[in-house]
Parts: sequence; C-alpha cells; structure tokens
Amino acid sequence: MARSMVWRIAGTVIPAETRAAIGVAVLSLLAAPALADVKAGVDAWTAGDFTRAVAEWQGPAAAGDADALFNLAQAYRLGRGVETDNARARQLYEEAARLGHIKAADNYGLMLFQEGEQDKAMPMIRAASDRGDPRAQYVLGLSHFNADYAPLDWVRAYALMTLANGAGLPQARDALAQMDQYVPAAQRSQAQSLARELEAGARTQRAAELAAAELTMRPPVIAAANQPAAQPAPRTTLAVAAPVAVAAPAPRPATRPQPVAAPKQGTWRIQLGAFGVAANADRMWNQLSGNAALAGTKKTLVPSGKVTRLLATGFASKAEAARACAALKRQGQACLVAGQG
Repeated sequence: MARSMVWRIAGTVIPAETRAAIGVAVLSLLAAPALADVKAGVDAWTAGDFTRAVAEWQGPAAAGDADALFNLAQAYRLGRGVETDNARARQLYEEAARLGHIKAADNYGLMLFQEGEQDKAMPMIRAASDRGDPRAQYVLGLSHFNADYAPLDWVRAYALMTLANGAGLPQARDALAQMDQYVPAAQRSQAQSLARELEAGARTQRAAELAAAELTMRPPVIAAANQPAAQPAPRTTLAVAAPVAVAAPAPRPATRPQPVAAPKQGTWRIQLGAFGVAANADRMWNQLSGNAALAGTKKTLVPSGKVTRLLATGFASKAEAARACAALKRQGQACLVAGQG
C-alpha cells in the first residue's frame, strides 16, 4: 500500500475511514470551545450575570463568531455588563451583519436611520420590513406616507403601519390614528388586503433566510463509515433574551410642518368641511393648517343652520383657490372653492 495512503501508529496501519473519523473528531474538539463560550455566555446572561456573559463572548467575537458579536452589541446597547456605548454597539452590529446575522442587520439599519444616515439605512430597513420586523415596518410606513426616502404610497404605508400596530408597537397605533384622518376609506380597505399579503410573504422569507443563515454558520459534520453521525454542539442563535428596542423615529403629523408664511390678503376661500359639532371644525383646522396648500390662509368658521362650515380664507383669486383645493384633493382631503368672503 502506498505510504501516502496509510498512517502507522506503533507499527499499526490506520485505515482511511478511521483517519477520517479522527480528523472530524479533532475538528470538533477545536470548534467546541467557541460554541461552548457563546452558550455559556447566554446561560450567564439568563442568570443575570451580565459581566460574565460579556467575558464569555469576547473571545468568540474576536474570532468572528456572528452570534457572539450580536450578543456583545446587545450588551453595549442595553448597558448590561458594560457601559452603554451606542457607537460600539453599532460597530458590532455591522460586523455581525456582514457575517450574515439577520437580527444584527435589522438593528444596524435602524441605528443608521436614527443617526441620520437614512439613504444608507433604507435598503436594510426594507429588508427587515420584508422579514416582518415591526420597527422597520413602522419606519418604512412613515416613509411611504410622507414620501421621505420612499415613494409616496398611502396604501402600502397604511398596510405596513397596520402590521406594526398588530405586532404591538406603540408608536404605530398613534401613527394609524393620524393616517385615518387622511387616507380615504377605499385605500384603507386596499391596505388591509395588502397587509395580509405582506404578512404571508414575511413569514416565508423569514423562514428561508433563517434556514440559510443556520446552514452557513454550522460547518458540515462528516461521519466516518459505519459510525453514527456526530451531533452539532448546542448553539443559541438569538442569544440575548431581551431584544434591543431600537427606537424608531417619532411619528410626524401626517402633513409636513411648513415654515410660517406671511398671511394672505385675498378674499377667496375654500371650504374644508361642515360639522354638526363646531369643535370638530377646530380639530380639522389644527390637522390641516400646516399643509403647504393652505400656507398664509386663516381659519373662518361660518354657522349655517345646524352645521358649522370650516373655510380657509386668503386666496387672491379663484384660480389660486382652485389650485390649493386640487392639491388637497390629491392628498385625499375633500374641499371646494367657496367664493369670496
């Protein structure tokens, strides 16, 4: 037998199959400490020993273990076992994300958005939203609603905000209440159907990506001939039990605040609504007064029988009033040119 094809130990020939088994065993022994350290850190964290958990993760993180990097990022973000350090957390999320850690990518994108790097963050926000992350759905919903960093799309905005609200995100409930004042009923109905489609797609994509990440992070185990397959070492993918709540941007008013404009001097008006309760007219004016189409106008309340008409006064001509009314209608707000006051 060729010398290169056998091993000899104390004069005994070691078959190729046994050599393969020895090789796998050695590799398993080399890999096991890193896996054990990650899990030991998880156990320590669960027991409330955050300092030891961080210590356990330092070595695997330095060796490029994505779970350990993510866990350390969570610790720095939460300030447990280490001083709170968002810059360090961001760096660790980024490193873990580059290694394919999905949750790290989600948190990294949200941190970028919060810190003013919206253009860089949006691809990650969209990907996280597609996987069903309610924080990303909230941010993307606002973006579509206000046409900031995403195309204007009120149906998709309302659908995404509905999903975020369904997941229990508190900000989403308030944002939906604002959207209800602007999104027409027909579009809200379309949004409910779209929300169901997005939710189903998110389940499918999340499962596929998590499965792919799991296969990537676990090295294949090759069993020797006639031997039972070696079992992979225990591993916790989402190691830190309490997820980091990366705060999404606060909901803005449905129409963007505009710089205060000089009062208009014209007498043409547009009617914005008629209300049985006068306080409702005041409420609508508070919601619409920041709209660019009404810049420089003033609120006019006109009693008319049992209702109170709300008008915006100050347009210089019928054509100017008509243009403002057309702009409001494109945003889903009913109105009509009411003539001169």
